Amino acid sequence: MSAAYSIGDLARATGVKPTTIRWYEQEGWLPPAARTAGGHRAYGPAHLRRLGFIRHARELGFESEAIRALLDLADHPEADCGDAHRLATDQIREIDARMRRLAALRAELARMAEECAGGTIGHCRIIETLADFDHGHCADPGHGRD
Repeated sequence: MSAAYSIGDLARATGVKPTTIRWYEQEGWLPPAARTAGGHRAYGPAHLRRLGFIRHARELGFESEAIRALLDLADHPEADCGDAHRLATDQIREIDARMRRLAALRAELARMAEECAGGTIGHCRIIETLADFDHGHCADPGHGRD
């Protein structure tokens, strides 16, 4: 191992909490770290790269199952990239669906805010609308079910 990182060093370098790093190691997402003579974990550059890969996949919204599959694919550079493409296009569809739900939520909030004329809470259209949670008049009635 050319460079040794403590778990704290690795956490600072990647922005991933030590407890999460240990969990990734437990789950097999990271290979086990070497141990120092004192029994402390000692991570190398490969751990740093793999943890960066995991973090980037998380930032892109991939779920755990997809990340596990992507890590497995990354471990087999000679394999066809069709599965990686499928995982990415599935994630794009999920993001698109999430964006549609968010747009519907935004439209509902904008409608509520526009109807608020100020005054007292007893006559507040926002509070009234929030209290009417089974109303059926949202732009997307399914917005509260996700």
